[in-house]
Amino acid sequence: MASATNSRALVLKIIFISVGVVILSRLFFLQLFEDKYKVMANDIAILRKVVYPPRGVIYDRKGKVMLNNEVVYDLVVTPIEAKKNLDTARFCEALGIDAAQYDKMMTRAVNKGGWVRQTVFLEELSQAQAARFQENIFLFNGFQMVERNIRSYPSPHAGVVLGYIGEVSPAMLQKERFKSYNQGDYVGIDGLEAQYEEVLRGQRGIYFIEKDNFNRPRDSYKGGILDTPAVAGRSIELYLDADLQAYGEKLMANKLGSVVAIDPSTGGILAMVSSPSYDPNLLRGKERSRNFGKLFLDATKPLFNRAMKGSYNPGSTQKPLTALVALDERVITPSYGYPCGGGYYACGKRIGCTHSGGGHAANLRLALANSCNAYFVHIYRLAVDKKEYGNVKNGLHKFYEHMYSFGLGHPIGVDLPSETGGTLFDTKDYDKMYNGSWNSCTNLFVGMGQGEIASTPLQMANAMCIIANKGYYYIPHFVKSVAKNPKDPILAKYLEKHTVTHISDSAFTVVGLGMMDVVDRGTGTVAKLPGVEVCAKTGTVENKAIVNGQVMKLQNHSVFVAYAPRVNPKIAIAVIVENSGYGATWAGPVASLMIEKYLYDSVAVKRKYLEDKLYNARIIPQYTFIIDSARRQRDRLIWERKVDRKKYEDSIQHYRDSLMIRNWIRKNLM
Repeated sequence: MASATNSRALVLKIIFISVGVVILSRLFFLQLFEDKYKVMANDIAILRKVVYPPRGVIYDRKGKVMLNNEVVYDLVVTPIEAKKNLDTARFCEALGIDAAQYDKMMTRAVNKGGWVRQTVFLEELSQAQAARFQENIFLFNGFQMVERNIRSYPSPHAGVVLGYIGEVSPAMLQKERFKSYNQGDYVGIDGLEAQYEEVLRGQRGIYFIEKDNFNRPRDSYKGGILDTPAVAGRSIELYLDADLQAYGEKLMANKLGSVVAIDPSTGGILAMVSSPSYDPNLLRGKERSRNFGKLFLDATKPLFNRAMKGSYNPGSTQKPLTALVALDERVITPSYGYPCGGGYYACGKRIGCTHSGGGHAANLRLALANSCNAYFVHIYRLAVDKKEYGNVKNGLHKFYEHMYSFGLGHPIGVDLPSETGGTLFDTKDYDKMYNGSWNSCTNLFVGMGQGEIASTPLQMANAMCIIANKGYYYIPHFVKSVAKNPKDPILAKYLEKHTVTHISDSAFTVVGLGMMDVVDRGTGTVAKLPGVEVCAKTGTVENKAIVNGQVMKLQNHSVFVAYAPRVNPKIAIAVIVENSGYGATWAGPVASLMIEKYLYDSVAVKRKYLEDKLYNARIIPQYTFIIDSARRQRDRLIWERKVDRKKYEDSIQHYRDSLMIRNWIRKNLM
């Protein structure tokens, strides 16, 4: 019995001695060999300096710098260290601030990062502040100047395309994409800055520097063997033409709308204008937040990228696509005519046409040139009512498949965040809308681009690429190469050819010739260019708004789509000018001038009158501001919790706002 007890005691002694030896050995190792923990233990003697590398530069297709870097210095603080023997008066003198400002900044830093985490105390020191602080830095324990690169935009264009950077938010830090980021890091928030964040960002560096007994930085710790070098971000080259972009923004100034121009042979986006635009320099530096607030509240929505988020009925620009489907389904031939007498009456209601008499729709090319509504709603019905499909529901689904392959009804995949996909109804959608009881007369407006179909300008321009290429497209994209490598894996999907449903080359050819007739002798003669076969389609899109539960008819949207030249096309374009009338009046001249500028790098003297017309036009309806004012008043009251949303919608004030809007519309637009 005693022997067993002695054995257990011996085992316990061995265990305790072994554990002690392991702990002592580990402590010995940490003390003598593990430099990482030595640095942490000697935080007062060793300065850990974070260096943020410059983000990648963005160039246009000609090598012009569109987005660069500028060095600034931020002052960061570790609040718990700053409490130790800080001469506050001298500190404030060095920065040119007073004690009240110091207290406010320190409180904000503590609230943001706590007492022990390094946090930004003051962004972007002036040259004078940086010089004075650097002279006395050894007196200010807990503070450090950190070099940072902010973005610099050499020209005030392409804001919605390039995007901007900002400090990473707590919500973003919770996402997998930003798991390696720390609070205080900067990240792309929108545009290409956000889309290509991993390419542009680079890798931040960490350097350990010894400090002397006066707290002044001296030499690299252990010769820099623990340092992690900063790696600059990779630069990217765009298909975007900076001069064409600037020209488009100038043409669209004081208008609501957008322009998208694409090279059909590559899918490269040559210009993307969303108007009103804004100077991207407003969203850099210390004034970023204040300027963002102003832009966000602007009634004309300059931050909203209408080119890929705005959704519009395509109007008559849909007609070439309807024609392609009808030709593919063999319900018409190019010589098919329709005896239009000024309107379409076959469904028991009149759908008017601009022309009267059958001659303007005697065949497909003439119908396209004259934009005959009756012709295209009729051939739409022929396609969806085709007998081989058994019923209209199967026929409509086939039409949906064609349109979907053309890039409608879904985001195409452009390399910018938050693209929308427009509207495209399938059979199930109409079944839900009409409880299963509907026919081709119910939705015949789709054949002429109205009703339950809506596209973004980007989708419209891409559809022109498909016609120009006779049946295929590349996903529209901005980036041509990463670090001068056009085959970087991140660009692989943009090099893939996407073929649409099997429509014959002959169908694309006849539709292209019809679109050429639009310019030569039809509704789009404004787009004529000497020596260039321009293929185009005008569109005048009905525009309605719901005000206080009532549908109000507003001024039509002007729409124009085109590509040129007809053979070996170099540019495809879509233009929308909101609330401005006929397609050939406003959108047509913009598209024509953009095509001419791109193909010839200049505009002929005899066409300068079109430039002057567009430069001097102001087409922003006042009801935009009235509606926005009413909405902002409602949102302010809800934010202040003075009313809830439902009660406000029924309130007298809301009724008065709505009445004011209706009266203005009736007086000025109807």
